[in-house]
Amino acid sequence: MTDALAGEEELPKKKSKLPLMIGLLLMLALGGGGFYAVYSGLVLTPHSGDASHGEGGPTPEPDALPAIAYVALDPLTISLNGSGARHLRFVAQLEVSQAVQNDVELLKPRVMDVLNGYLRAVNVKLLEDPAAMMRLRAQMLRRIQIVTGDGRVRDLLIIEFVLN
Repeated sequence: MTDALAGEEELPKKKSKLPLMIGLLLMLALGGGGFYAVYSGLVLTPHSGDASHGEGGPTPEPDALPAIAYVALDPLTISLNGSGARHLRFVAQLEVSQAVQNDVELLKPRVMDVLNGYLRAVNVKLLEDPAAMMRLRAQMLRRIQIVTGDGRVRDLLIIEFVLN
């Protein structure tokens, strides 16, 4: 009976470490090959046709600027409602194409009126929030584009926005 039990108690075979070693070697080889390909510029290069981009060759000329102009708006000083003697000083410029610069300058009093009315109506707490500047800018730009007509004003550049 002891002979029968001794045959059944064989130790299980240990798994081979060969697949683990092959996987590790492949990982190192592929990682090294990927590093070499990126480092030497074979892949992920900004200009694949330009071989002299890293050797100090001539830098490409930048594209010409579009025909833009800026229309400076008069500074606005707005007394804020419900906040005692607080004021907002607002200075901005409008980015327009040169072809419509004179048209936008003719409409500047209307633009100033729209901005004055909007900034007076905005809640003071919203003006104090630094994260709200992008939303305010977008809303003012949309109002300006409605007054001047679509396609005339490209952007509103806020130069000064000071709460006193």
